[in-house]
This record gives sequence, structure tokens and C-alpha cells, in this order.
Amino acid sequence: MPTTHRLEPGRSIRLADITTQGKTFHQDRATAKTEFVALRHELIELQRRLYAEGRRKLLVVFQAMDAGGKDGTIRRVFRGVNPQGVRVASFKKPSVEDLAHDFLWRIHKAVPAAGMIGVFNRSHYEDVLVVRVESIVPESVWRPRYEAINRFENILAESGTTILKFYLHISKNEQKNRFQARLDVPDKYWKFSAADLEKRKQWEDYQAAYEDLLNQCTTLQAPWHVIPADQKWYRNLAVSRVLVHALKQLDPRYPPPIEELNQIVIP
Repeated sequence: MPTTHRLEPGRSIRLADITTQGKTFHQDRATAKTEFVALRHELIELQRRLYAEGRRKLLVVFQAMDAGGKDGTIRRVFRGVNPQGVRVASFKKPSVEDLAHDFLWRIHKAVPAAGMIGVFNRSHYEDVLVVRVESIVPESVWRPRYEAINRFENILAESGTTILKFYLHISKNEQKNRFQARLDVPDKYWKFSAADLEKRKQWEDYQAAYEDLLNQCTTLQAPWHVIPADQKWYRNLAVSRVLVHALKQLDPRYPPPIEELNQIVIP
């Protein structure tokens, strides 16, 4: 169900209590793959209608620990959609220009326009994650950002943006396996950095930071979904279910023709 992994506003969670195992919810990989392919075809058609309609917007946010599967999820779930109607933004270390503005400046520039799906690979939530764990700014700076983020997302929702936020929840052991897989294949060396191991040492600190943002920034307008992501096939299915359900709720329609096109004769 689309609500299986959605958090409820005001209901506190502990990440340690939430399984990373997709097999807990779906044990038949073959059946899951069949459903996923069908959902992807639905997504392609619904996105086409959203783009043609040109009124509403959809913002999809992905956050995860390193090797959590953000890139893979985006690549597989959105395969086949019209690239004119989908924009993926990746938020890495802020530039000098970014730092000269408020922390949401670079984010606001990337939110989707009417008819578009915007996909954030990392997001404004980095400013209550990395800056906190790495002590880049003091708590007096990062803690008020939870409320600023909630206000920002509320503004987007009021302007016709549907917001879906996914935390791809993997175990520490699964992260180890994925790092090792990158080291085992030379073509994947580029995906690995020694800095990843330094962050791995801070696993518990990052989990605490994620837990706080999930509790602080789950709202009616922009709820978080904690997706068990140790099994990639289930991760893709769970995300697709939520996306397709949300777009069906929007029910985008092709616009009616401006003129009686059936009366036109091509000379």
C-alpha cells in the first residue's frame, strides 16, 4: 500500500525500530518486479499528462546514507519518462555563491515549475545533516532550520506542489556490502572515496541526525516515507507505488484542444 512506509506527523519514530529489510513486506521478487514494471508504465503515462496539463508540480526528495541507493532508484524508477518534464538536481557541497545566500537559496531555484517533476538527489536536508555531524555550524544555527524547512515546504505546497520525501533506509552491514562491491569491480572505483569510510565511522551520529529530521519535518503537506532499502527490488517497488498513487490523486488531464482540430484539413 502507498501508506505502508509513510510517517505520521507528531508520531515520534526511532530508526533502529524500523526494518531495512524489504523482504519483510514482500517476499516474492519475481512478482514484485512484474508489479514494478506495470507501475513504471503508469508513471510514464501520468507524467506525460502532468506535463501536458501544465498546472501542478511534483517534488520528489531522496535522502540516504552513502551507498543508500539514491542514484539507482532515480535511474530505475524514472526510466522511460519524458526527459522534458523531469529535472534531477543533485546538491553537493555548496559553492561560494551559495554560501553568500541563505541555505535555501540554491534549493528554491531548483524546485519544479508547473507541469514538471523535480527530483532532488540529496536536498535542503543536508543543512541539518552534514553541517550538524561535521560541526560545520553550531547548533544555534542548524536547529532553527527544521522550522525554516517546514515553512518552505508549506509555501511550495500552497503554490500547487505535491511533495514526496523518501529516506532510503539501509543497514550498516548492507552499506559495507555495497562499498565492497564497488571495490571488487574496477569500473566502479569512481563511485568510491576514502572519505566514505570516514563518514561510515560516524554512522550512529548520522542516524541520530536523520532520526531528528524525520521527526521534526514530517508534516501533513510533506510527509516522509522510510523505505526499507536493503533489497533494491523492493525499494524500487515501494517508491513507485507512492509516486503512482500521488499522481493518480492529482489526476492530471490532457488539455482540451483550443480549436476544433477535427475540422482542420492539411493542404
